[in-house]
Amino acid sequence: MNKKRLPLLLFCSVCFIWGTTWLAMEVAVDTIPPIFATGLRFLIASPILVLLSKLFNQPLLFPKGKNKWIAIVAVFYFAIPFTLMIAGEMYISSGLASIIFANMPIAVMITSTLFLGLRLAAHQLIGLFIAVISLFIILSNELGIGGDNLLIGSGALGLAVAIHAVMYVMVQKHCKDIQVFTYNALPSLVAAILLFITSLVFENINVQAFSSSSLMAVGYLGIFASVGGIVAYFKLGQISTPFTASICFLIFPLVALALSAATSGTAISEQSLLMLLPLLSGILLTKVPLSKFKAARKLVTSA
Repeated sequence: MNKKRLPLLLFCSVCFIWGTTWLAMEVAVDTIPPIFATGLRFLIASPILVLLSKLFNQPLLFPKGKNKWIAIVAVFYFAIPFTLMIAGEMYISSGLASIIFANMPIAVMITSTLFLGLRLAAHQLIGLFIAVISLFIILSNELGIGGDNLLIGSGALGLAVAIHAVMYVMVQKHCKDIQVFTYNALPSLVAAILLFITSLVFENINVQAFSSSSLMAVGYLGIFASVGGIVAYFKLGQISTPFTASICFLIFPLVALALSAATSGTAISEQSLLMLLPLLSGILLTKVPLSKFKAARKLVTSA
């Protein structure tokens, strides 16, 4: 394959996989309880991730002294946030769920400022302000349409984003040297086991009620979203810049919105669609490196 085309292929793959993940979760939770569905997702993904870790000579265990992080990652990166995501889609559309999750870079930036002492540039603060206000307007507008159910679903997605953002910061601080398959393989398996135990206690599992479409959706989440998405995004980050990879967060909500409208006819209001432009622009602004911003400003002033 032409090396010049590989970054574009990986970028499109990540946007497509992340964009279709939200519809898959919506279909999965239609007949499968959310905790059980999430456990099944990671049970499917974990053997593949273990195989890939062996194939790429990456250890299964975390480095000495950090094995406790296997349980922490399993619970707070995989089990709880992903269950909240799929449970949230019982109340809101996959398109709106993707919009909320697209604000992950904003949440990571805020938590990095609080816990890692990250200092934000002026243009990042402006982007942060624009994105937060835009998301607030979108949710306020949709709340008038969706009522209490939308509040529950949005709250679940928002909590998932917050937990993931805190975990990102903690991993950056304590587990930065851990390789990608090591980080995902065993924690996925541990998360699956914990979720199945929790599901047996709190959910009414009726396997006969599971539809074939829901089972296929969980299979898609386990293989393509949990494995394919990880591999594609990690490889994209290796052969391109972090800024390029982060642009995926601006594209996948558009894919999810289009799929949601095409398959179920559920679309957000026109006003909310218009507010996507400042929302995604604000997110993009927070991700622009200061060097690029200064170079662009010099170009404008010298013209």
